Amino acid sequence: MRRSAVIALSAGALLSVSALSAPAQAATTAPAAAAAAPTVSAKGAFVLNNASSATVYSKAADTRRQMASTTKIMTAAVVLSTKGVDLNRKVTVKQAYRDYVAKEGASTADLRTGDKLTVRQLLYGTMLPSGCDAAYALADTYGTGSTNAARTKSFIAKMNAKAKELKLTNTKFDSFDGISGGGNNYTTPRDLAKIAQYAMKNANFRAVVKATSYKAAAPAANGGTRTYTWYNTNQLLGSYSGAIGIKTGTGTAAGPCLVFAATRGSKTLVGVVLSGTDRYKDAAKMLDHGFGASTAKTMKLRTLPSNAQRD
Repeated sequence: MRRSAVIALSAGALLSVSALSAPAQAATTAPAAAAAAPTVSAKGAFVLNNASSATVYSKAADTRRQMASTTKIMTAAVVLSTKGVDLNRKVTVKQAYRDYVAKEGASTADLRTGDKLTVRQLLYGTMLPSGCDAAYALADTYGTGSTNAARTKSFIAKMNAKAKELKLTNTKFDSFDGISGGGNNYTTPRDLAKIAQYAMKNANFRAVVKATSYKAAAPAANGGTRTYTWYNTNQLLGSYSGAIGIKTGTGTAAGPCLVFAATRGSKTLVGVVLSGTDRYKDAAKMLDHGFGASTAKTMKLRTLPSNAQRD
């Protein structure tokens, strides 16, 4: 069940290697067995080493599936890769963005018509509460055309162009937020991990997806200042030691999804769960497998406030 994002209105000011092989052991000494790969609930899953791109874990890694709101990773990546992007550019919220989430029953940043938010704030609104209204605002701003529909279609074309640039042959977007009318919004665990790996190269993206919460103060339509408070729907953050992102997604066709990343020591792993009944435990078990750890069994999920979005 989705709930409204938290908003406060005020008239105040803005918030601011490996070693050489050892000699052979005696014939009676058996080599150490590699840790068995964990069993996960996900229908599709994949983990890669961020530095080397080596596969750490794989399950139906090349089977196409819908991805729900993990789509928004590419939405953010396209915005951030725009030449000369100005993260302080102000965007006026249109009633169309609110009407869209109301019609779709979608997750929302609860943007208010006439408020002016920066692109940076809209990125947080897109990625933390999984705001489809914020994603719409970004697509409408960075697409081209004379109408909202033309601009969002143009933006989705940019998402597909980026997927082609990344040589992802099993990924297609027909949506800027994961709400797919025709079902042509799909990827694979391997492709989605590569999208996330690409996005995580951007420092601004990393800053957004690792935040558990964010406050955004914006000029309100009535001349005052409105403060938006958003909580990250990704409960792996603050629950699994070293977690640094990335994005949840849930849909009728897609099921519960999660794109995640964690760093321990000098190693960073990036992974994907598609259609998993226990996505956070799946992620923790795969990360443990990659890190040679055993913390998944005792992991306790960070609790979201009652008024936070769920995705």
